Amino acid sequence: MRSIFNKMKNRIASISLDLDNQWSYMKIHGDKGWDKYPSYLSIFVPYMLDLLDKLELRITFFVVGKDASIEENLPYLRMLTDRGHEIGNHSFNHESWLQKYSRQELEKEIEDAETIIEKATGYKTKGFRGPGFSWSMEMLEVLKDRGYIFDASTLPTYIGPIARKYYFWKSDLSKEEKKDRSELFGSFKDGLRSLKPYFHTLRQNRKLLEIPVTTIPIIKVPFHLSYLLYLSGISPLLMKMYFSFALFMCKLTRTSPSFLLHPLDLIGGDKVTELAFFPGMNIKSNDKAKVFEYVVKKLKNNYRVVTMEEHAENELNSQG
Repeated sequence: MRSIFNKMKNRIASISLDLDNQWSYMKIHGDKGWDKYPSYLSIFVPYMLDLLDKLELRITFFVVGKDASIEENLPYLRMLTDRGHEIGNHSFNHESWLQKYSRQELEKEIEDAETIIEKATGYKTKGFRGPGFSWSMEMLEVLKDRGYIFDASTLPTYIGPIARKYYFWKSDLSKEEKKDRSELFGSFKDGLRSLKPYFHTLRQNRKLLEIPVTTIPIIKVPFHLSYLLYLSGISPLLMKMYFSFALFMCKLTRTSPSFLLHPLDLIGGDKVTELAFFPGMNIKSNDKAKVFEYVVKKLKNNYRVVTMEEHAENELNSQG
């Protein structure tokens, strides 16, 4: 009985949030005015941190370098580390076509973000996630050169091309902008990638740990909070059944979930009216918080919930 309890205690899950700001959503959508860098961090960060305190939860925030370079954002970014949370690098310009960058462009993008994020938060980043799940082997080489211990840019699912078509349909992007984003959310073959953490083999036989965003094992359908909110709008019971099935499949396959959040998963159009047209923004912030609280409770009942660096260290120790 004790051995079963110990196994349950050692089973881990991590939670991370891509801190995409208001301007990045506008940029992705093709809206004018994004280049003035409007921000909702003054609204979102205190709200999110209070929610995490209530849930007694520490997570990893992937921060965009450009936000860390803007004076008005600094008090709110510093709050993240002051309240005990971990910081990851989410690139400098938040462009979802990093796979098209040259080696020199990647070095500048990652280093500039890393430097300005550390200056703003006091935290030296050890993990990276590419915007829109964009990545390349050259990017991984740069991360390894800079001493990163993990990447978290992959989303193993077959539905990436479908999500991209829907996104293009709903956006106001030009043909050129759509061309830049032609690999957004990945390709069908990404569904063949491993769900469990694994090592990329780099040049000179070096390795870098990859922690994928978890999808439902075997069927590879996403279940991060954006999807659960959509299902909750159809039926709260359906959402709960879907999430329970996802966790069942993770346990069955011994997959440690890496659970993904975005700001618009936690706040609605009642708090950020400028983005009220985005999918799911008709759901009030309090209702989104209730879904998140349900998710956290379920995760804590089944796993020891850790930050992504802790997740990475656990994998590095277990895999040698």
